[in-house]
Amino acid sequence: MAESRKKSQIGRWTTAIVAVLILGGGVFGWQRYHQPKGPEAKTAAKARAGVPVTVATVEKTEFPVYLEGLGTVQGFNTVVVRTRVDGQLDKIAFKEGQLVKAGDVLAQIDPRPFQAVLDQAKAKKDQDEANLVNAKRDLQRYTKLGEFATQQQTDTQRSTVQQVTALIEADTAAIANAQTQLDYTTIRAPIAGVLGFRQVDQGNIVNASTQTGIVTIAQIEPIAVIFTAPEENLPAIKDALAAHAPQVIALSTDGKRVLSKGTLSLINNQVDTTSGTIRLKAVFDNADHVLWPGQSVSTRLLINTLKDAVVVPNDAIQHGANGLYVFTVDQDNKAKLQQVSTGASTDGRTIIEKGLAPGQTVIVSGQYRVQPGSVVTMTVADAGQASAKAQ
Repeated sequence: MAESRKKSQIGRWTTAIVAVLILGGGVFGWQRYHQPKGPEAKTAAKARAGVPVTVATVEKTEFPVYLEGLGTVQGFNTVVVRTRVDGQLDKIAFKEGQLVKAGDVLAQIDPRPFQAVLDQAKAKKDQDEANLVNAKRDLQRYTKLGEFATQQQTDTQRSTVQQVTALIEADTAAIANAQTQLDYTTIRAPIAGVLGFRQVDQGNIVNASTQTGIVTIAQIEPIAVIFTAPEENLPAIKDALAAHAPQVIALSTDGKRVLSKGTLSLINNQVDTTSGTIRLKAVFDNADHVLWPGQSVSTRLLINTLKDAVVVPNDAIQHGANGLYVFTVDQDNKAKLQQVSTGASTDGRTIIEKGLAPGQTVIVSGQYRVQPGSVVTMTVADAGQASAKAQ
C-alpha cells in the first residue's frame, strides 16, 4: 500500500517536471523567434543603453564682440632713398634686407668736386676778410685827416667797408651751401627700418633728378595694418574709439593663428561709396617682426564687451525648418528640442538671446542620432580642446 502511494507521487513529480520543461522551452523558442536580429537587435540595445552624445553647459559670462575683416600690412613709414647731388656712386654701405637705424650710412658719392667748391668758398672769404681789414684802415685814415679829407672820400670809403662786409656774409652763406652739398655725398638712413632691394649698383652715375632711388626703407617698429569695415558699423566703431583705443587682433588669413595685437588709431575721413566700406588703420608694436609690409591678414576689431551674456558652443546650434534650435538634456537624461535666437559669434561661441538659461545642458556632438525624447548617455566636452578648435 505504501509502495503504491510512493510510485504515484513519483509519477506526479515526473509529469510536473516534464510540463515545466515543455513550457520553458516554448517560451524560450517564442522569445528566440521574436527577438530582433542583426541591425535591429543592435539598435534596440543602443536604445536601451541611451544615445551617446557630447554635452556642454550654457554659460553666463563676459563676451567680447569683434568685427572681423581683411587687411594689408604696410610700413608705418616708407622712404625711397635718393641722392640729393649728382655724382659717381663710390660705395654701397648696406646689405639688402638689412635692419638700419636712423643716421646709418647707406652709400657714398664721390666727394672731391664738392670738397673743391667748399675750399674755394673758404678761400674767397679769407680774401674778402683781408680786403675788409684794409678798407677799415683806410676809413680810419680819412677820418683822422679831418678837414684835409673831403666828405666824399670819407663816405666812399665807408661804403667800401660796408660792401666788403656784405661780401663776407655772402661768402659765409656760400661756405654753408658748399658744406651742405658735400654732406649730401654721404647718404644716410632718414628713418629706422628694413631695407629692400638695391636699385643702383656701385660705380654708376646718379642724379638728383632721377626718380629711381638707391633703396627703400620700410619702418616695421611700429607697423600699420589697413583694413575695412562695413559702413553700417561706423557708429559703433566711432563710439569705441571715442571711449579708448580699441584692441585690434591680426591673424593669419585662415584665422587660425594670432599674429599680433595692436590698437585702432584712425578712421578714414570718408566712406568708399563704391564698396560701402570705411578704411581703418591699426598700429602694432611688432617687436618680433611677425608682421611684414604687404602681408595679408585677417583682423578682429573689439567694438564692445557684453556683460552677463548667455553663451553656448557653436556646435550646439542646429538649423531646422523652423529656424535655429538646440537639443537640451533634462534631469531624466532625455533630449528636448529647443528653438533659440542667436547674437554675435566669436571663437567658437555664440550668444543666445532667447531660448536658453544659464546652467542648462546642451548637446554639442551626436545630434544626428537624437530625436526629441531620446534617452542619451552624456560625455562632457573638453573646454580646452573646444577652445583650441575654435582658434
